Parts: sequence; C-alpha cells; structure tokens
Amino acid sequence: MHDIQDQAQVEYYWNLHDLGAHIPQVLFPYLSVFHLEQGDILCTQGDDIEHLDILVHGKIKIYTTSQEGKTLILCFKTPLEFIGDVEYINGNDKVINTVEAVSSVHFLRIHRKWLIQYGQEDVKLLQFLLQMMTRKFYNSSNYSRFNLMYPVEIRLASYMLSVACDEDPADCYEELRISSLVDVANLIGTSYRHLNRVIQKLVRDGLVKRTSEYLVIQNRAGLEALAGHNIYE
Repeated sequence: MHDIQDQAQVEYYWNLHDLGAHIPQVLFPYLSVFHLEQGDILCTQGDDIEHLDILVHGKIKIYTTSQEGKTLILCFKTPLEFIGDVEYINGNDKVINTVEAVSSVHFLRIHRKWLIQYGQEDVKLLQFLLQMMTRKFYNSSNYSRFNLMYPVEIRLASYMLSVACDEDPADCYEELRISSLVDVANLIGTSYRHLNRVIQKLVRDGLVKRTSEYLVIQNRAGLEALAGHNIYE
C-alpha cells in the first residue's frame, strides 16, 4: 500500500465521480491517491484513524470482530464509498470495522485536519456525508438480517461471487484457498464443519470444484441463480 502523489490521477477520479458537486474545491489540493493490492488491509478495527478515504476504484470487504475474536462479514463495497466518515462525524479516533481490499483498489485520501479546517461548515459536504452515512446504516441493518435469515449455502454463494469478481473483468479471480476456509466460515457466521457440508453439496451440484488447494467456481450462472441476489452487495 502506498500514496500516489499524482494530481493528474486525483483530478481523473475527482471528475469521474463528479466529486466537485459535493466536496468544496478548496480541499482538492489536499487529496492524494492511496493504492492497495488485493488482500491488503486499509484499516483494522480499533486502530487510530486520521484520514477520510473515498473508494474510487475496485472492491473492498468490510468486517467486524467480536471481543471473543470471532469475525463476521458486513458487506462488500464498490465506488463510490466513504471509509472513516462515521468516525469523522462522531469525532471518534478509532476505526469501527476492518476494511480489506478484495481487488486492486484506489482511494482518494484526505487528512482529517483539512476537513476540519475547510469542510466542517460546508453545507454541501455535510449533506453528502449524511446521505452516504444514512445509506450505510440502512444497508448495515439489512446485512445483519441477511446473515441471520439466509441459509449457509446462499451466504457462501454470495461470498464467493463477491470475492470472485470486480467491476473490471480483468480483476476477476474465481478461486478460494482451502487454507482460508476457517476464516470464511467465521466471516459468514457458520461452523467450519457445516461449511464443509455445504461445499460438498455445491460440488455435487456442479457449482464449484474443490482441489487440494483451491475452491473454484465451476458454474457461475448456477451460483448466481442459487444466490438469487448477492446479499453482501
């Protein structure tokens, strides 16, 4: 992960997502592009937070960890999405959830001090942040309900579709490491034993293939039909 000090690229994403309609121009010089590779962690639950990050390219996974160390996936996000907005508005200095890159991702990053200095009383920006946060809380409520109501096979199908494909087909990958299945079980809220039973069923149905190292999507259309709609996106 690294900052890209390239104002041309900042301008590209600024125009691509029409951010000038929501963010005051005075903040533009303080933006930088922040890049993560697939699997990199942007922030970890409980870490100090100093920036607001705007997802402008790629896909991220957001999950939470309980005091007992259990993790639960909350959602996957594609542009346009803010990371750190809830913490900024509430004045929190600690990250609420862990954010991980599912694909190669770009954020526009700005330090909180510039937001406080130039954006704290900007009506357009505050309205935009409120709109994004309202959508975030609404979706969060739905994700929590889905994790309780939907069977494991639909949760697994949705998870595999989420990690297997980005908006850019060149970034798609269609396999999960077998060594990560314990983590997957935790993320979708089931036991490793039950997850294996579900995988065996998906293998019998010809939807996935299990090798010694990977779980591979074999029938994407069938997996999409099983999921119905992706409950994590």
